[in-house]
Amino acid sequence: MQTKNPIRDLQHIPAALQPLMNALCEVGADLSNTIQRGPLGGALGAEVGENTGGDTQKALDVLADEAFARRLATADVRWYASEEQDSVVELDPEGRFALAIDPLDGSSNIEVNVSIGTIFSIFEAREDGDASFLRPAHEQIGGGYIIFGPQTMLVVTFGKGTQEYLLDPDSKQFVLVQEAVKVPTNAREFAINASNYRHWAKPIRAYIDDCIAGDEGPREKNFNMRWVASLVAETHRIISRGGVFLYPGDSRKGYEKGRLRMVYECAPIAFVIEQAGGSATDAQDRILDKTATELHARTPFVFGSTDKVSRVAAYHDLPEQEVNALFGNRGLFRV
Repeated sequence: MQTKNPIRDLQHIPAALQPLMNALCEVGADLSNTIQRGPLGGALGAEVGENTGGDTQKALDVLADEAFARRLATADVRWYASEEQDSVVELDPEGRFALAIDPLDGSSNIEVNVSIGTIFSIFEAREDGDASFLRPAHEQIGGGYIIFGPQTMLVVTFGKGTQEYLLDPDSKQFVLVQEAVKVPTNAREFAINASNYRHWAKPIRAYIDDCIAGDEGPREKNFNMRWVASLVAETHRIISRGGVFLYPGDSRKGYEKGRLRMVYECAPIAFVIEQAGGSATDAQDRILDKTATELHARTPFVFGSTDKVSRVAAYHDLPEQEVNALFGNRGLFRV
């Protein structure tokens, strides 16, 4: 049985959004308990189908989607857009808000006990369901994620800084632990799936080459690579330690714009990161200035400490002959 107020500290949450946020956190607390039980709660990682984007659905994906839709129907949400649904669903014709959600991000990691999460984005509802989400990403009025790891945390922004709430395992309430999270600027970490190196465009390869060159290269410092394959986990590490995350488009069929979805993943994460003092782009242009053309549209995604994100964009701004030169002369970019 959930407490009436799953969030203990509501002073930083706009009054109109408190019922919606309480609903998200109520389901989040229940999911946290289900995930902690692991195989004692059934085969959560079992494949049960495929979503509209061609990704395999796990049992926990479907369970989470159904739980959020059910609870949000009583939380002033008119339109519900889920990565697990083909189209927008109307929950409450009188609802004021539109909510886009990836109910269970990183589900490929369910069975290996790695952090997974929920990502959400909030807009004012329009009369048309699709139009409520296919609009400039900077029109979000809220966005964030819940991470299910050793600790369960809510990280959220309403456009006035990024806040962190920790799920207290005793009270089962989310408790405010940071009022103004800031992305650290001095990290020497980058996150990318290096197995795809041969498929990347030259600017991405050049950027990563210069990181790998370490203190003998143009960056004149050693870097560590990280890759969790869970966007929530990658985001939380960058919120905590800084660095840069890259999921570029590449030359493979179906990967021309990467694999991350603008509406459900990139827009809300970009909102959180910018409000924490970082930056988020599609490798060149600001994510929050983009507008998705369809619900499940994908986009390349680069985010993290502003100086590192800006450097990735700078590699893309070079003329082709200079990018080619990078592979023979590692000195075009100096710190």
